[in-house]
Amino acid sequence: MAKIGVEAGLTDVQQALQEMGHEVVQLHQESDAQGCDCCVITGQDQNVMGISNTVTQGSVIQASGLTANEICEQVGSRVQG
Repeated sequence: MAKIGVEAGLTDVQQALQEMGHEVVQLHQESDAQGCDCCVITGQDQNVMGISNTVTQGSVIQASGLTANEICEQVGSRVQG
């Protein structure tokens, strides 16, 4: 399965993705996203200083307003071959 980076605070999403069989990595800093097929972020601190560095080639899903199931569906559709 895919390697998914999940921002801290999204425990329900992390558990749901693990149940689907994905390898889940907590995102504490930029370098944690390297090698991830997809990242799930809260969006709360997005682009705080006007800096946007690309550290992963994978998709980024902003979790705000979405349920854990909706996020899992998006991850599933984005990481399929």
